[in-house]
Amino acid sequence: MKNLALLLLLTLPAASLAQTKKPPTDLRGVLTEELHSTHDVEDWFVPASTAVAGLTADQAKWTPGKDQHSVGQLAYHIWFWDTQALARFKGEKATPAPSNNDETFNDYSPAQWDELVKKLNQVMTDWDTAVAAADDAKLAANASLIAHVATHNAYHIGQILYVRKLQGAWDPSKGVK
Repeated sequence: MKNLALLLLLTLPAASLAQTKKPPTDLRGVLTEELHSTHDVEDWFVPASTAVAGLTADQAKWTPGKDQHSVGQLAYHIWFWDTQALARFKGEKATPAPSNNDETFNDYSPAQWDELVKKLNQVMTDWDTAVAAADDAKLAANASLIAHVATHNAYHIGQILYVRKLQGAWDPSKGVK
């Protein structure tokens, strides 16, 4: 009897944890979850807010080798394309896209690192707000765009972590060993 009571006590916390996070059941919920997982919620992987946190401008400019991107370049690229896609989603005129995608990496300079981190967080927050405010028809019409933004972010956030690990500037307690 004591063993059964102990077993029940041990399984209660696990059962309540499993019930606190339910998967979304509608399109808005899925898209919001995807955007937050690449912005500010640690879920299946490290979000951007954690991936860029604590780096100095000098660390952000480090590259693992010739023709490799720095964390700063990757963060700038994410910010640039998130801003472009958000303008499109909102029906606003976006900045003209460069003819060569390399420019979206190479337009970064270490002097702008602190401001870039703020702008990256802001555009991701703006995405969250825009999706929350959009009506169902707009969400349905733009679901693929939003999903691609989140996938693109996740891809490059993975690169940011890899560069930080190569540099020795990543704390594995933050989510990736």
